[in-house]
Amino acid sequence: MSRHSPAGFFSNRTITELADQLRAGETSAVELTRAALHAIEQFDSALNAFVTVDREGAVQAAEKADAELAEGQDRGPLHGIPVAVKDIIEVAGLPTTMGSAHFADHVSTSDAECVQRLRAGGAVLVGKTTTHEFAFGPTGDSAHNGPSRNPHDPTRITGGSSGGSGAAVAAGMVPLALGTDTGGSVRIPAALCGVVGFKPAYGAIPTGGVFPLSQSLDHVGVLARTPQDCRTGYRVLAGLRDAPSRERGDIANIGWIDPNSLHPTDPEVTRIARAALETSGIPVQDLGIRDPEVVHRGFLGIQYSEAYANHAERVADNPELFTDDVLGRLRESARTAGWQHVRALAARDRWRGDVDELLSGVDLLAMPTTCVVATEIDRREITVDGADVNVRGALIGLTKPWNLAGSPAVSIPAGAIGGLPVGLQLIGRPGAEDVLLAAATRISG
Repeated sequence: MSRHSPAGFFSNRTITELADQLRAGETSAVELTRAALHAIEQFDSALNAFVTVDREGAVQAAEKADAELAEGQDRGPLHGIPVAVKDIIEVAGLPTTMGSAHFADHVSTSDAECVQRLRAGGAVLVGKTTTHEFAFGPTGDSAHNGPSRNPHDPTRITGGSSGGSGAAVAAGMVPLALGTDTGGSVRIPAALCGVVGFKPAYGAIPTGGVFPLSQSLDHVGVLARTPQDCRTGYRVLAGLRDAPSRERGDIANIGWIDPNSLHPTDPEVTRIARAALETSGIPVQDLGIRDPEVVHRGFLGIQYSEAYANHAERVADNPELFTDDVLGRLRESARTAGWQHVRALAARDRWRGDVDELLSGVDLLAMPTTCVVATEIDRREITVDGADVNVRGALIGLTKPWNLAGSPAVSIPAGAIGGLPVGLQLIGRPGAEDVLLAAATRISG
């Protein structure tokens, strides 16, 4: 690593291991929660992963979890496990600021549906994590409470918009964190911070109580250290109470998509991601995208029109409360015409058909998660393979296609360049999330 990375209590512990220790009486929910709070106190001043820490509420919830286990009431695999929640997701009694001065004094009066499911599963909520303002940015460095910082090098971005969640897991402050993903906002920070980030199929986890960026593209997702831990969190959040299928990741073949067909990509990033895939022993075949412009037209036309619809009054009435970064993008979004939105919807339908065709001959698709490793905070332009590109485009260029398609996708660590993590992205079919995550487990070793 470029510098010593924080290693909190949860850095080398999985949720499965912690759950086993809880039930064996080798630890307690209170001990795990105090370990999370201690790690946050120890490391967060340098990383700004958390905007709110609920010390008193977390300990009370942990005490309740311990008492329930002692009485034989087991709520499931997240019972007693500390979890962090992105700060655009409502948590009753806690501030939900959306990373914006517009909501600096907002305190939630109810839980988002996904938070209700966490509580019902016995999870212990320790706090709210930093988000790019209104989740409208993939860098994670533009928020009212300041940028989240990469644990591998605090001068670098975490990626966004779920940057605080990525940093919190990567630094070992919590074993699981919730994020949202509209164009890559779970997978990007996972890739840049060196953890696993999973976005299930569109609609698999309810978005009620989550502040919208683009309702047609928004997903709730999870970040953890392993694909199996993501699977555990996903199943609780998706309301899947039955025993998970015992998928072994027996994948016949994977289709590799050249990332340069979508966006200029650092050749070393491509090499590392492809090498991580091929060491799994799964046969890989090269596939091509028929018309990449369909992705760009569809995604931007939908995201921009919906994002501006969600913020038009704030832009008109109190533009000074936005960060310059997000205000500029909203004003750009305002120029999206109605006919462009209509054509974007048609492009989305066409792209979904193209994805079905790509998956007709392979079990999964693969490509790097991002085109570059983490850039310096506040940097907005970069040269990639000889081309001058916008950092935002280099971050979402390979993730946004799968939001447009509504496909489940996961980013797993593949290696590093100069100590900065590289992510490998796997994409599957809606409804086959267990297969996708089992394959991710096999490939990540």
